[in-house]
Amino acid sequence: MKDVPLAEEPQQAAQQAGETDLEAQVRAEGNASGQDSGLAENNLEDTGLSDNNLAENNLAENNLADNNPANGGNPTDENLTVHFLDVGQGDSILLEYNGKAMLVDAGERNQGSGVSAYLREHDISGIDYVVATHPHADHIGGMDEVLNSFQIEQFIDSGFPHTSKTYENMLTTIDEKNIPFEVAEKGKEIEFDPAVSVEVLNPGPEYSDELNENSVVLKVSYGEVSFLLMGDAGLETEENLMNAGYALDSDILKVGHHASRSGSGGAFISAVSPEISVIEVGADNDYGHPHPEILERLQKVSRVYRTDRDGSITVTTDGSAYTINTQKSGSGESVAKTGPAESGAESSSASMITKENEPKDSEAEENEAEEAETEAKEVEVEAIVTSGSAESTVYVSDLSLKDEWVKITNRGSSPVSLKGWKIEDDGSKHTYTFPSCTLDSQATVTLYTGEGMNTATELYWGSGSPIWNNDGDTAYLFDDSGNLVASLEG
Repeated sequence: MKDVPLAEEPQQAAQQAGETDLEAQVRAEGNASGQDSGLAENNLEDTGLSDNNLAENNLAENNLADNNPANGGNPTDENLTVHFLDVGQGDSILLEYNGKAMLVDAGERNQGSGVSAYLREHDISGIDYVVATHPHADHIGGMDEVLNSFQIEQFIDSGFPHTSKTYENMLTTIDEKNIPFEVAEKGKEIEFDPAVSVEVLNPGPEYSDELNENSVVLKVSYGEVSFLLMGDAGLETEENLMNAGYALDSDILKVGHHASRSGSGGAFISAVSPEISVIEVGADNDYGHPHPEILERLQKVSRVYRTDRDGSITVTTDGSAYTINTQKSGSGESVAKTGPAESGAESSSASMITKENEPKDSEAEENEAEEAETEAKEVEVEAIVTSGSAESTVYVSDLSLKDEWVKITNRGSSPVSLKGWKIEDDGSKHTYTFPSCTLDSQATVTLYTGEGMNTATELYWGSGSPIWNNDGDTAYLFDDSGNLVASLEG
């Protein structure tokens, strides 16, 4: 890990505090190491240990090192537990091992109290590491609540600055509470526990123009079981990871960007060859996540779990096998490893051997009926005809901060009048009100920042200067009654 100064003053203060604590800790550990070494030498002289005894001791130490689960050796009796929290349309992941805890992201602002409650339910009173994969609100919105509710030993950030109020508030809290602050460095390990390897695969030394592509990507390995946590990283990052030659093959994949089309490319999924894919996603979200083609791609190679349907998902492993339990169904799978993963995209190092708490036939039929009912409801939702309603089938389908346009799509089966609807940027600094405009079923209209002639598919804001902040911004869509219908972060 390395400390890199950023533009915001709160972040600089937080980093300086972190650097001071780290330097003091290094000096203290160095002094303690020297004292321990001297005591050990005196004890050896006093007890008169023979060279043979020393050799046996060295052999034992070597065996311990060889058997370290992080090095692929035999794991201890401890279990690594990874929780994928249901925080709606957002991410939050908790790692527990040997009395230590690491939290990766904390969902939207309104999810902070829920994340804190979940941690307390699992007897967590302090957090060793908190990782913010990137500054979007659906990943760091709940951070303020968490940072103010728990003792935090170390905070790790992607290092890519953002101008949103949510990000600034988070940095201010880190500064006020003097929480040590580090920036993730590609190729380095987070010293979570000697038995658990947590390697940073992204971001690299040069940041992307796209905020999502600067997500902190983590490869977590314990014995023969591995997790790949992708944050919101997409196709650009996936290509970089493959070109860098990383060992991407992983048993459990936290799918990038809520399984949107911006990630989970075919070549990348083949390289990871997950047995389990976890999608953190909100029910009936405005973005259409997970996108059907991505879901189909993942289902061809793995068992897919989703927080919108399964609730919070927990994976527990002893380093040689793992068990999956879900909040809503309560059923689990036990998976045993058959040996180290072979090289190649088609390889798999584990096989499903049992299913715990398998529903009886009647229960299975009940579950199938519920799924069919859910699918029917989803079809009904798409058929809703509305104008100026919070249940609108109209949503923000795309946003280009660099090229200065936003796309609005009607996925319903009937036309929708957009007259009086509004588009606003982050902080409501700029507002566009739609003129008399009807968006046909399954149609998309693109709103450009500059000037031009309005058509059925193209509208022009008429602004003489840029609207969208290239460092990160959000498009908010309001109906003619002022209700927030949809939003999309760019």
